[in-house]
Amino acid sequence: MTAEEGSEQAPPEGYQSGVYFSEEDINAILQNESRSPTQDRSGHGTHVAGIAVGNGRASRGENRGVAYEADILVVKLGSPTAEGFPQTAQLMQGIDFCVRMSIRRNEPLALNLSYGNNYGSHTGTSLIETYLDTVANMGRTTICVGSGNEGNLARHAEVELMMGMNSLIEFVVAPGEFNLAIQIWKQYTDSFQIRLTSPSGDEIILGEDLQGMYRYVIDGTELLWYFGDPAPYSIVQEIYFELLPEGVSSNIKSGVWKIVLIPKMVTDGKIDLWMPSGSSINRETGFLISDANRTLTIPSTASRPITVGAYNGDTDSYAPFSGRGYVCCGWIKPDLVAPGVDILSCSPGGGYVSRTGTSMACPFVTGSAALLMQYGIVEGRDPYLFGQKVKAFLIRGARQLPAFEEYPNDSVGWGALCVRDSLPG
Repeated sequence: MTAEEGSEQAPPEGYQSGVYFSEEDINAILQNESRSPTQDRSGHGTHVAGIAVGNGRASRGENRGVAYEADILVVKLGSPTAEGFPQTAQLMQGIDFCVRMSIRRNEPLALNLSYGNNYGSHTGTSLIETYLDTVANMGRTTICVGSGNEGNLARHAEVELMMGMNSLIEFVVAPGEFNLAIQIWKQYTDSFQIRLTSPSGDEIILGEDLQGMYRYVIDGTELLWYFGDPAPYSIVQEIYFELLPEGVSSNIKSGVWKIVLIPKMVTDGKIDLWMPSGSSINRETGFLISDANRTLTIPSTASRPITVGAYNGDTDSYAPFSGRGYVCCGWIKPDLVAPGVDILSCSPGGGYVSRTGTSMACPFVTGSAALLMQYGIVEGRDPYLFGQKVKAFLIRGARQLPAFEEYPNDSVGWGALCVRDSLPG
């Protein structure tokens, strides 16, 4: 947790921010010997932890988690930014702390990330994706990431740009939307102009000769526009724009907006557009023609972590909200799916509550990874049973769902989690 939340303790050794609470500190808080400096106000983290490692005490063991005897290391990220997400650097620092703690304690680590957003090219080349692929090789670590809940939302669009042909992308802004950001990702070698038309017919044309950030007003809506450069770790280019209320208005102009891409030079032609994920925008806001493929949230697009989608355990069917990926060029995402619909787990303050999402599916796999690592590392059967080896065992043991004929596929990967069939030997 962050030091700003009330504690005067020094940061953990080797870090410039944060506060560390030992097992003794936490037990003292649980026994009401000291005051808790923070609370899980959303209940999300409590629910996820209960699925992975809950001891089921409130239900006399009936609702215990997958790896209910595992040691628990919890990291609470800092306060969210204005965009609704903690900064990437905070997430990386939290992961770094977990990995280094596991190495220091000489214990294997099954790391759960029920977290994601849409900001990035979804190509596995962003800073956080590259970091996860690197840190996955440290210690005896297995990282699991939820694929996100964007599968049935119209937040992603794809265009194949060709010379001599303009491409139209239409999107709907629902009434009451107070801001909307859209990212356009392309190869840096491609070049085009962009014509943006408001619901009232006002137009503005922008080109890549306008490098940097620009501000305009169109149809009573303020428009921020940015043409980026490739990053040191990626050759793709971002074009970013954001719609904001202008003047005293509290909402941006609702209705159908139009983006027309006017090609100047095309070598690749593949253009992807993403809107923000989650509840940061209305469900009714989205692209009129959307693409459910590559609706994985970042960082589940990283290569080495186990990417976990969701299925309905009651009907044995794919959960339509579960982020979908791609199966090509040796790149398969998601890797597998786990139960993620109406999952009963712990609630802050006691008792149990049902929640739905890939955030709930991911800890099933994280707990299962912990069990495999206990079987191999802790019990001495296989000291190398971690990381990619755990992933290989889990996808080998995955159970095929009846609705799909081809495996792997972009919805459920290799199939549904089955620990029994994943055990070696």
